[in-house]
Amino acid sequence: MTKKILRALAGETLPTPPIWMMRQAGRYLPEYKATRAEAGDFLSLCYNPDLAAEVTLQPIRRYGFDAAILFADILLVPQALGCDLWFETGEGPRLSTIRNPADFVRLKDRDAIHTTLGPIYETVRILRRELPSEVTLIGFAGAPWTVATYMIAGRGTPDQVPAHALKAADRATFSALIDLLTGATIDYLSAQIEAGAEVVKLFDSWAGSLKGQDFDDFALAPAKRIIAELKARHPGLPIIAFPREARDRYEGFAKATGADCVALDNSVAADWAATHVQKDGCVQGNLDPSLLVTGGDRLVSETKRIVGAFLNGPHIFNLGHGITPDADPENVHRMIEAVRG
Repeated sequence: MTKKILRALAGETLPTPPIWMMRQAGRYLPEYKATRAEAGDFLSLCYNPDLAAEVTLQPIRRYGFDAAILFADILLVPQALGCDLWFETGEGPRLSTIRNPADFVRLKDRDAIHTTLGPIYETVRILRRELPSEVTLIGFAGAPWTVATYMIAGRGTPDQVPAHALKAADRATFSALIDLLTGATIDYLSAQIEAGAEVVKLFDSWAGSLKGQDFDDFALAPAKRIIAELKARHPGLPIIAFPREARDRYEGFAKATGADCVALDNSVAADWAATHVQKDGCVQGNLDPSLLVTGGDRLVSETKRIVGAFLNGPHIFNLGHGITPDADPENVHRMIEAVRG
């Protein structure tokens, strides 16, 4: 095994951590903006395998990252299940809502998703052919809770109140939605792996708004089921879990779910995570993305501090959340030099 990401995910402590960035194919890059303009709109870009592969490859050419992450969106799964999905310019995604049993029964069965998602698997096949041999290909999906929050609210919300309200008022419908999404996510990720993804990542962007037993039931349990089923179908497959803003619940998450690596947001200190999370295996993270906007000496010192904190165990260097559109591409070079230099 020579790919650095796969070595770290297998538990190896490397002298220099491998590096990639969440949202590394995106709006901060002029070449991405040009390709997106060619596609016409965001969803057309997601469903055009040649152009989606192109934007996935752009940051690899520019920066030489150790991994490429498939260019797609977590809301393609609800679309494949029968939700209407569109993007409002400057405002983000909009979905037809699932708020009662009648809405839920209109959704398609999990087996139906591949009709819509076929182009995504073709993107994976193109990437597996075209990526440099040393670069790991990461597939991904949104975790059931996070995807459900968008399906229930019809959009992103700062506090996920509509999802919490449905969970409280009609737990049967809410649980059925989580169950459907869990099954569909297993099938979606499995198809990405069959097409050539070497690692998959589960993004639970809103995990932090689940507390107590709800965290166990709707963040931890679905992740455990997804990971167990994928590992049964694809022995040896490494899986990264990202229960963002889980705070102290990061501790023990890898053991509880079977994840090979836990990605950390930048609200937890690297020193704390090295003691409490890295003891169970690989960690990924966790530079504040705002430092790629501001740059300067602090970008370099914070990058080196994080590398130093995780030096005694398996670590993949990354951000604590996705790179923002206002980031300076030159600052990404500085960050990489600070990691590798």
